Amino acid sequence: MTNTEHPLKVNASSLRQRLADLAGRAQHWLPAVADPEWDSVVAASWRSGPLGGGFRTVVQRPEITLGDLRGIDRQKRALEANTRRFVRGLPANHALLWGARGGGKSSLVHALLNRFAADGLRLVELNKADLVDLSSILARLTGARQRFVLFCDDLSFEGHESSYKSVKSALDGSIFRTAENVLFYATSNRRHLLPESMTDNETARRVEGELHPGEAIEEKISLSDRFGLWLSFYPLSQDEYLDIARHWVAALGARHGDGGLWSADARAEALRFALARGVRSGRAAEQFARAWVGEQLERA
Repeated sequence: MTNTEHPLKVNASSLRQRLADLAGRAQHWLPAVADPEWDSVVAASWRSGPLGGGFRTVVQRPEITLGDLRGIDRQKRALEANTRRFVRGLPANHALLWGARGGGKSSLVHALLNRFAADGLRLVELNKADLVDLSSILARLTGARQRFVLFCDDLSFEGHESSYKSVKSALDGSIFRTAENVLFYATSNRRHLLPESMTDNETARRVEGELHPGEAIEEKISLSDRFGLWLSFYPLSQDEYLDIARHWVAALGARHGDGGLWSADARAEALRFALARGVRSGRAAEQFARAWVGEQLERA
C-alpha cells in the first residue's frame, strides 16, 4: 500500500478557496440586492457575505430620547451639536465615544437618531468584521439625499490585528472625503481602540523589538487620532446614579399607570443593586428600575 493521498481528499483551505472563487463567479449572475427605501427606512445594519454584503432593515429600534440620558450632559451637548451640523450639511467630525461600560455611549447615538430622523438622519450599524466593506458601503450611500451615520458599537482591536490600518486609512483618506453625506461614530472601552502596555511609557527601552519605540507608540494611537470628536464617559457618582434610577422608575411606572413607585425602599434597593454589580452606570440604573417596577406592579 502506498502513502499517496487519495485524489478525493482535498485539504480544507484549498476547498474553502475553491468555494470562494466559485461564489465570486456566481455573484456576477445573481440579481443585485436592492438597497432600503431610505425615505421610509430609518435604520439598517450591514452584513457581509460570500456573495457580497447588503443592508438589513432594522424594524424596531430603541425608543430612548435625549431626555432619558442623565449624568452625561456635556457629552450630549457635544454630540448633538456635531450631529445637528452634519444633518444641516455643515462640516462635522467623526466621533469616538469611549469610557466606562454602561455609561450611555450607544444609547446616546440611538437617541440622536430618534431626534434627527425626521430631518433626514439615518443610521447604519456594522460590526468590526464588516469594516472591510467600508468602500462598498460608502459607494452605495454616496449621492443619497439623506445623511448617514455609520455606527460601530464596542470597537476595539487586539495588538496582533492589522485590520485597524484599513479603518485608519478610510477615515483620513479619500474614501470618506468623497462621501460628504456619511459620518463614522464608534464606541469603545479603550481610548485608543488598541491595547496599551507598560512598555509604551518606557521610551528608553525597545518596544517589541522596535529600534524607534516612539514610532511604534505613535502607530498605536494613530487610529483614534482620525476621530475629530472624542467624548469620554466616566463612572457615575452615587447621586447621579440615583437620579437616573429615579427617572427610570418613574418613567416605567407611568407606562403602567403608576408613576409613584420611587421611595426610600427603592433608593436603598438601587444602591444594593449597584453594589452587587460593582458598577454605578446608567445601564445598571435602568436594569434596577425594570426589576423594581416589575416586582412592585406584580405585588399590587
